[in-house]
Amino acid sequence: MGATPGDTDADADEKPRHPVRIAKGFWLGATPVTVAAYKRFIAERPQFKMPPAPGFNPDWTNPDHPIVLVTWGEAQAYCEWAGGSSGRLPTEAEWEYAARGGKDGLKYPWANEITPQDANYSGSKWKGTSPVRTYPPNAWGLYDMSGNVWEWVADWYGADYYATQPSGKPVEDPRGPQSGTMRVRVLRGGSFDDDTTGLRAADRDWIAPDYRNGSVGFRCVREVVP
Repeated sequence: MGATPGDTDADADEKPRHPVRIAKGFWLGATPVTVAAYKRFIAERPQFKMPPAPGFNPDWTNPDHPIVLVTWGEAQAYCEWAGGSSGRLPTEAEWEYAARGGKDGLKYPWANEITPQDANYSGSKWKGTSPVRTYPPNAWGLYDMSGNVWEWVADWYGADYYATQPSGKPVEDPRGPQSGTMRVRVLRGGSFDDDTTGLRAADRDWIAPDYRNGSVGFRCVREVVP
């Protein structure tokens, strides 16, 4: 987990690279949660409301685009609704493991290079979100793990968290720092509004959990229950 060898775009918070063991099986949503799916949640959970629609998806007219402008708490509530007792946001480790799709050591989930045919990022034709499944999936059939929208994950952010992890024995199912000194949650994956640096598999970003951002969406995990 962390910056791959030779990645000159890597930030300090992606280092050092360290071994992680995912011990518990999980299913991850094949796409970010869409507008249509979130509307179903709202219909069944009236205590939640649709967020204000962004200019690039006025009145939420594109149902197959990712939902954006949801808070961390709203995203977590959706995952619990969709997955029941085993539904939640992925941990940062689960997210990166899934994004790499079994191809460890690459800068992006598919290779060490990126082109406009690979993902929706800054300068694309969309000028905002694109329909999910527009771009090719990774090796595990997961779409938009790079680009389109940033994705909330479960962990609090710690700039030096990786430096606290052992470099030899793999950490099992890490869940990030207890709270994080900055009280912000981790984002992963990059978005339509980012250059290619933000789309790298190891890249990390963060915002306050109650903040609404037009480039931030999410996808859910459902744990495999024995």
